[in-house]
Amino acid sequence: MRTVTGRTDHVVVVGAGLSGLACALHLLGAGRQVTLLEREAGPGGRAGRLRLGGYQVDTGPTVLTMPHLADEAFGAVGDSLYRHVELTALHPAYRAGFADGSWLDVHTDGDAMEAEVRRFAGPAEAAGYRKLRHWLEQLYRVQMRRFIDTNFDSPLQLAHPDLARLALLGGFGRLDGRIGRFLSDARLRRVFSFQALYAGVAPARALAAYAVIAYMDTVAGVWFPKGGMHALPRAMADAATGAGAVLRCSTEVTLLERSAGRVRAVRLASGERIPCDAVVLTCELSAAHTLLGQAPWRPVPLRHSPSAVILHAGTDRTWPRLGHHTLHFGAAWERTFDELTRAGALMSDPSLLITRPTAHDASLAPPGRHLHYVLAPCPNTTVGPSAEAWEDLGPRYRDSLVAELERRGLDGFADSIEEELLVTPLDWTAQGHAAGSPFSVSHTFAQTGPFRPRNLVRGLDNVVLAGCGTTPGVGVPTVLISGKLAAARVTGATRRRGPRGRPRPATDSLPSAPSTAGTHDAS
Repeated sequence: MRTVTGRTDHVVVVGAGLSGLACALHLLGAGRQVTLLEREAGPGGRAGRLRLGGYQVDTGPTVLTMPHLADEAFGAVGDSLYRHVELTALHPAYRAGFADGSWLDVHTDGDAMEAEVRRFAGPAEAAGYRKLRHWLEQLYRVQMRRFIDTNFDSPLQLAHPDLARLALLGGFGRLDGRIGRFLSDARLRRVFSFQALYAGVAPARALAAYAVIAYMDTVAGVWFPKGGMHALPRAMADAATGAGAVLRCSTEVTLLERSAGRVRAVRLASGERIPCDAVVLTCELSAAHTLLGQAPWRPVPLRHSPSAVILHAGTDRTWPRLGHHTLHFGAAWERTFDELTRAGALMSDPSLLITRPTAHDASLAPPGRHLHYVLAPCPNTTVGPSAEAWEDLGPRYRDSLVAELERRGLDGFADSIEEELLVTPLDWTAQGHAAGSPFSVSHTFAQTGPFRPRNLVRGLDNVVLAGCGTTPGVGVPTVLISGKLAAARVTGATRRRGPRGRPRPATDSLPSAPSTAGTHDAS
């Protein structure tokens, strides 16, 4: 593994999102001095926090899987995730609703899910689910250590027996077709293939290897941190500062001072100069390229994932049919993905994710009130409407989205809203997300593994990248790994824990203990 050369005593990490915080913890554990610089008012990055009246709203991811990866970062400094954050396992992980009026509870426990599939679609599908689950577990074991939790220096690293094992498992076939080998019910196939949207690829075109995301969602467990998803980066920031990191928020880096192929210092918007031995850039890939003054040459431009419209709604009521996470699929499926990724059109028959965090933490809303997060995928601004077009389009789409929710059984949703915030590609663009997408670079074959933008920077010996735009990719588990991999480029550490599916399988609720480190304002 190639590593940063020369001294690495003091490392500046630009960006205090999940990848930056994970990187900082691993660096601290390896004895480095760390300064974390964050342009926003508090840590979190995409996993930020805002207040709508008396509602506390997570601005980014709402689904937590593989929390042991976060615990590994805490463990680097002799701490534990479970000392800071109370986690509750979600049973079911999701509720799934379909256009025909049917509903399915998606359990991560194998026996519970087999029974639910049998109720929903009969014994043959239940048997198929068991075979699918076994395949997903095999896929995860083959991919995690060799193709996800690893630093690539060359595509030649793919030449390993695990590549043959992945091929034998059908990992290079198409996701939709591979899932169809186990399940014939079209509704069930959607439950185990919609995750391809996270990767920015339609299930009919995505590699079957991307089913590893379905493993995380439907096998390994889904968890909820008390206080919302922002509790995770806040706790990581506390652990990092408690271990000696200097965290400076509302601090923007504007220049990297270079000489002899190394960054010698970072310059802030205030004019202050911070000397350093190495730099880890966890900001948006396009922002990193701006700071570097260069972007690596690629034979074709980077492709970005679809974007999303999010409606944060604080309401005076909720609806019993909703789970903590509810997936509501429209009747159209292949057409929907074509609209999102090729035609650049809004979904004519949308599939939606509705998250209700107050189902497990009433303190996120005023007494007797509820918080709903409605995510509707939409085209990014490269293939769909421009960012500017969303200024007029946004309010109209919001109204159609609310009307669609009411048609799907959330009667009175419009009248129940007391506080709301609509987030569209216009807002994502203003935050610096390329192509107006918070999901960054898509996971096409040419943008995966060793073909994804690498975390080492050609021409600079002491700069490393981390975050969803680089290896291994998009999602909470992968950006935590990204931070660890970036730290390893600095420290030379290669030790990894073996793959594990759940943090503590027998425990549904993990107690927290008060943190002795300082807290930071939510962004």
